[in-house]
Amino acid sequence: MIRDFKAQIFCRENKLSKREIDTGDQVWIDRIDSFFRRTSILPPENDPTEYAAAFEAVYPQPRHRRQYIDDAISKGTPCFGQKVLGSLVAGGKADCIFTTNFDPLIEEAVQSANTLLPVARQCRPTVAAIDSADRAMRCLNESGWPLVAKLHGDYQEIAIKNTGSELEKQDERMRHVLVEVSKRFGMVFVGYSGRDASVMEALSSVLTERSPFPNGLYWVASSASRLLPAVTDFLLQVQRAGVDVAIVECATFDELAADVIRTVDLPAELFDHVMNGRPNPRLVPVDVPTAEARAFPVLRYSALLVEALPSVARRMTLAQSTTSPAARELLKAQKCRAIVAANGREIAAFGNDQEILRALSSLGPKLAGTIALDGSKDGWALGLLYDALVTAFSRRRPLIPRLRHAGHSLIISTPREGEDEHRRKWRAGILRELRDVYQSPLSGSVPVLGFPYSEGVFLKLEQIDGRWWCGFDPYTYVELPRSEINSGVGQLDRGLLGDPLVAPAERYSGDPAGDWRRERWAQRYNKQWAAIIHAWARLLTNTSDGETKALDLEDGAGIDAVFRISEVTGWSRPSHHHRYFDRKK
Repeated sequence: MIRDFKAQIFCRENKLSKREIDTGDQVWIDRIDSFFRRTSILPPENDPTEYAAAFEAVYPQPRHRRQYIDDAISKGTPCFGQKVLGSLVAGGKADCIFTTNFDPLIEEAVQSANTLLPVARQCRPTVAAIDSADRAMRCLNESGWPLVAKLHGDYQEIAIKNTGSELEKQDERMRHVLVEVSKRFGMVFVGYSGRDASVMEALSSVLTERSPFPNGLYWVASSASRLLPAVTDFLLQVQRAGVDVAIVECATFDELAADVIRTVDLPAELFDHVMNGRPNPRLVPVDVPTAEARAFPVLRYSALLVEALPSVARRMTLAQSTTSPAARELLKAQKCRAIVAANGREIAAFGNDQEILRALSSLGPKLAGTIALDGSKDGWALGLLYDALVTAFSRRRPLIPRLRHAGHSLIISTPREGEDEHRRKWRAGILRELRDVYQSPLSGSVPVLGFPYSEGVFLKLEQIDGRWWCGFDPYTYVELPRSEINSGVGQLDRGLLGDPLVAPAERYSGDPAGDWRRERWAQRYNKQWAAIIHAWARLLTNTSDGETKALDLEDGAGIDAVFRISEVTGWSRPSHHHRYFDRKK
């Protein structure tokens, strides 16, 4: 419930509708938790008073809290664990249960289990809450077990305990029953947080008796590391008192119940009742295909295996913090060829050390050795490697890198005016295979519209099954003039168009060349696609020594980004036969 309370407070304070958030989405959970860490509306996370404070903040009036609980309980049904617990009570295996819950699910589970037994063998529990604590006293005095005692009250009662002030003091009769039972039996705590100071104080008082918890004490939690300090201190006191104490780690109540039911001998009727109520398993056995893998069909991926990538970059410390875009602007102003990623007062860089120091002189940079790069763990490192890979692919090739926040790409550069014959032949030779498979010019102007276009590829660097791959997706880039970009764009969006990290202009006002672009690719089927993928793979991996370098620095000048890319694209064969492969068309 505390998650729901926090969500309601978050929406109230930020003037949001609860329909606008999803409390099951980890993104929203993180936002809500971050909000409460920045404010003092509630006690700190995992504070013993957090739940009570949140409940009272959302529902200040007792009648509203009762209504909330009543509504929540009306939707509940006994879970597998509660069915097991109810069967243990009905089967005479559990004498006394204390709960801080208001719902009647335990009683309902016991009642369902009892209906399966002959009347003479039924164990009907006495249910006692705050308004009926005398029942608990009678059970204690007369040993009239089983007993279900509700320490915080029953949802049907007027007196229920939720808030900090209500939980400060435990009902004296209920406290007496809890203490006396703790002197007669061992006790298992399941899913109890230990937030209630009054309950913990009553349990601690048992330790002054001659034989507290004679059959031991077991505290079941999802993780021992998540126990509250009050619980940890209590368990240490229990241990010092000579009581057998243990912390049992179990993910859920249902899992604990499943373990218990394996070792407890229940009547056949109750055992079948419990097992029929088991939730469907998430993991089920399946028959693994045993037929030999087929040689065909074969799926070719537009992806290249990255056999090796840079493991370190130059580390520089700064006198003042900066951002990656700001650092790149300084490098660009000084015409310094380098690739950088900033993190506060540190920079990771590929490039000539002295040139970078001069370009960033206004930030007070100093060389500080190297920094390890792990793209699988650090986002800034993955971004640096991504930038370096795109830059490396464009070096000594007629390709222009387009580095964008939404994704990097390479496009074929168009011939410049006055380009000499030698460079023209060099360009034609490198692009010959690509031009042959496209069977059309690789750059030019869109018919009718006249917008310049170039063929290119979107690039993506990602790790799959522990191996790094560079995916490339061929596409046709169309350069839209500024007038087309501005049409249909609001004043706010116009302010963003100067930002190099914003999405392509067609996302704002449509793509005027979209129909032409779709028609250009519509008639390219598997055979043409395979040839295009092959040609791009050849172009991107064609090096003299098998290494793809971003900057080709002289030895000792700095740290270069050096990649080793496989010339062979990824392939996949079917693991088993499927009738789809036998189709005629």
